[in-house]
This record gives sequence, C-alpha cells and structure tokens, in this order.
Amino acid sequence: MSLQTLLNHYPTATMGFGKQPTSSTAAAKRNGNGAPSSNGSNGNHADSTGLAKLTPPRGYRKEDSALRREWLAKRTGSTISSGVFDEPEKLQGLIENHVGYVGIPMSIAGPLKIDGSFAKGDFYVPLCTVEGTLSFSMTRGAYLTYLAGGITTRHFKQEISRAPVFIFENVPSAAHFIEWIAAHFSEIKAAAESTTRHGKLLRIDKYPAHNRVILDFVYDTAEAAGQNMVTLGTDKACRWILDQVRHLKPVRYLVESNFCGDKNPTHRTLLHGRGHHVIASFTVSERLLRKVLRVGVDDVVQSTTDKHLGSQLAGVLGFNLHVANALAALYLATGQDVACVAENAVGITTFERSGENLLASLSMPSITVGTVGGATRLLQQQNNLKLLGCGGGPDSSKKLAEIICAAALALEISLAGAIISNEFAAAHAKFGRK
Repeated sequence: MSLQTLLNHYPTATMGFGKQPTSSTAAAKRNGNGAPSSNGSNGNHADSTGLAKLTPPRGYRKEDSALRREWLAKRTGSTISSGVFDEPEKLQGLIENHVGYVGIPMSIAGPLKIDGSFAKGDFYVPLCTVEGTLSFSMTRGAYLTYLAGGITTRHFKQEISRAPVFIFENVPSAAHFIEWIAAHFSEIKAAAESTTRHGKLLRIDKYPAHNRVILDFVYDTAEAAGQNMVTLGTDKACRWILDQVRHLKPVRYLVESNFCGDKNPTHRTLLHGRGHHVIASFTVSERLLRKVLRVGVDDVVQSTTDKHLGSQLAGVLGFNLHVANALAALYLATGQDVACVAENAVGITTFERSGENLLASLSMPSITVGTVGGATRLLQQQNNLKLLGCGGGPDSSKKLAEIICAAALALEISLAGAIISNEFAAAHAKFGRK
C-alpha cells in the first residue's frame, strides 16, 4: 500500500490521529485481524477488507478499554488483563510492611517499528502513567517514525558497576593498594562471582583520591538489571580484599562511595554509561513532518539551538526534552527500578539536516533494566514483558533496552513538534484535563 494511502486514511489532529472507532463493529471494519507483530515478527498491515488499523482505538469509557484489549490481542496475539494483583506472600523481596495496592492506569502506544541489534519488528509498548497526553504523544511519534520507515537502534554495551572506597592512613599505602589490586584481579573476580550464577566481573577501574582508593567494579549482569547482584558480589570481594591487605593497614571500606552514580545523574554515567548503552535514530522527510507534526526540517533543527542555550544556562546534564517521561512509564509497566530514572534520563537528543530530510538521534548510555529478577516476576509486569517479546530469554534485556530507547525517541520528536508548532499548551488543555 502507498504512503499516501496511509496519510489520507489517518488525518492528523492536535496530538492525535483523527477519529477512532468506539464500537466493536466499527473497530472490526477498520482494524482487521492483523498478523501478530509485537514480539518482533513482521506484521501484515492489510487484511481482506483493506487497510488494518495501526494505532490503538481511542475513548475513555469502560467499553473503550475493553475494545483496546481486544484490538491488541488481535494485532499481537498477547492478552492483557484489566488488572492483576499478586498475593502478599509473593511480594517478599520487593516490599516490607505491605498494606495494599495503588492502581496506576496502564495504556499502550504504537506502532513502534524497530530495526535493531536485538529488537526487530513492530511493537506496542505498555505505559503506566497519570500524565494526560503522554500516551497519545508517544503514539504520534511512533506513527510518524513508522511512516518514515521505522527507528534504527544499536546496542553497544551492557555494564553496571558498584564502586567501593578503601581508606588508608596515608597516600603511600593507597598507592601500594592500587598495585596489589591489579596483581590479584583473578582472585578478586573469583570471590565476586561466587555469589552469582550469571554475573561476570569484567574489570576493576581504580581511582586514587588522597589517602583513599575508589574501586569501580564493572559487571555484565546478563538478563538482570543487576543492582543487588553487583552489591552482593562486590561486598564479598571487598571482605576478601580486606583480609588480604592487612599489611597496608586499611582503616575501613565502604561498599559504595557514590562514584558509580547509582540513582544519581552524573557526568560519569553520561560518558561511560551504567546499564545498557543504546543509540536510536530515524530519518524523516519534510513532507511527513509537515503532514503529521505541522513543522518543517529547518524548524526542528533551528529549535535545537534554542533548547541548547536554555539547557546550558540551567546546567542540565544531558540534552533531551523529557526522556524521563518515557522511562518512568515503561519502567513501571515492566517491573524495573523506577528510581533509576534519575540516572538513566541523561540521554542526548539531536536533530540535524540530512539532505532534504531530518535525522533524529537519541543516545542513551544508561538504561538500567532487566527481564528477570526484581519486580519483573509480578504477574502484570510479566505479561507486559511477554507483550514485548522480552520474557527473559537470551539477550532479552538488550532487546528491552532497545525498545525503551526507541520509544523515548518517538516521544522526543512528538514533543518537539508540539512545542515548535505552538500546540503544546493546547494539547495539554485538551487531553491533560477532564
């Protein structure tokens, strides 16, 4: 089918995509069956009656929510429950002093077409949010990039660290300690890895600071986010080290010096990353930009300078519009440690001209996510990971990180378009209020 057919079929409105079906009959006419595609297979967007619907049906009634669940099941083969709560005895290790539950609304956004190192195909992403316009905006950005051919993602590395500090009586002892660590890496590695079946200690970076030495233990944590894994492994290694270096008279050690940037936005994270390092990009034509976002290539490129100046004056770490929004909504939906948004939201978004087109890119050096462990075992979060085809198999955490980066970029371009076209306030007035 032609691009013009798609554009004509889905007229754009402020932060939206024209009228949506509100009955199952209308939905059947416009949605079609659709081949399952959310797990990365190549979905067929046409059925025997013509064009299958790409974006989720809209509406705020109970019937509309049910219609969307039915629609999603037809398009992806995944069934989403309207609400699943785990029994209290299943929550051990996740919470203490449990008294109840807070229901956070969940939506879906898409279609997100990705050509990545690990994520390939069309995806509908689950979002837990109470910010009106967020789901529509991500869907609009995903729709634009879908028409443009999709988002390309590349996974560069997966490293997460814990950074203890050892304190000595004087600088010479600290200097000797650095030499000792370098000479005994294999023994330290064995001690650290004795606490985990999956974590691997890759290296120990050493940073002297007066009579102190910070040791940055850098791990590969496989499919887990690995926060607890690296803590337990590093503590075991530090206890072994302390027993071996009594001759250097260490005063004490702390298992975390705050150097690794855990739950903090840092320059170190921006440069070296913590978690998965992913870069996403897409190219879109002037025609598509004006049709969907009502802005041109030069409008977007020139606004980058305006935003850069504001960010510099404010001392913003990283350079993006609101990556944190995408991260928080996706982290809640997929059982991630939401506090990691503080360190993960330091991504850099750029918009530049590429011939007659716009090249948009998002570099995210720190995406601290996993598909096993922690709250990924909760029933609803488990279902959401399966919706994305990230149920815990090999490289599933890398795939999830690529999906998250692509979703964040889709949200970035949509917000950029809303601000540049001066529709930002109008969209929030329309969709962000009851």
